[in-house]
Amino acid sequence: MASRMKPAEGAMTLAEMKEFAGFSAATQRYVRRSLDIGLERNDALERWSRDVVEAASIRAQARMYERLPEVRALMPDDSDLPSIEPFMAPLVTVSAFDLGQGRLITFSAYRFLYERLIGAEVRPWLPSAFCSAAALPHLHPDLRRKLLQSISEAAATASGWSNRQPAFFPQWVEKVDVQALPN
Repeated sequence: MASRMKPAEGAMTLAEMKEFAGFSAATQRYVRRSLDIGLERNDALERWSRDVVEAASIRAQARMYERLPEVRALMPDDSDLPSIEPFMAPLVTVSAFDLGQGRLITFSAYRFLYERLIGAEVRPWLPSAFCSAAALPHLHPDLRRKLLQSISEAAATASGWSNRQPAFFPQWVEKVDVQALPN
């Protein structure tokens, strides 16, 4: 029999599912697609591309996500300034790409994705990476404003972060033909 979750783990997984369910359909789709690419779960091009424009976007994202192993390997143990630069530069670059796609339109959606792409240990670095990427001039000013207004004061000034790894990793779900279901 499979190992059982503790009640607190089940409650946290349910909270993660509820958070994901609160995202728009476009954000949910982008998160699932990004996890397929970043965690090399499935053939993202085959599964997610609906046209040549989306196929090109997926290829560009896959090239950008080639930096994720470097980001994971360079994660600083503390806030030692010399160790921050080699880590933050690629994290902000990948973040800027994702925010530029216009599907992660809040800090919570960004945090949800990056906790899964990189791991729980990235949490302390996400507010600064998000704010840096969201303030870059390649984004339309309206999107920059919306992104920067989405981060709460509590998220931006947290004094500590959980080190609990995420448990819910949303995946592709096949559509069910409701007419084919028995009555």
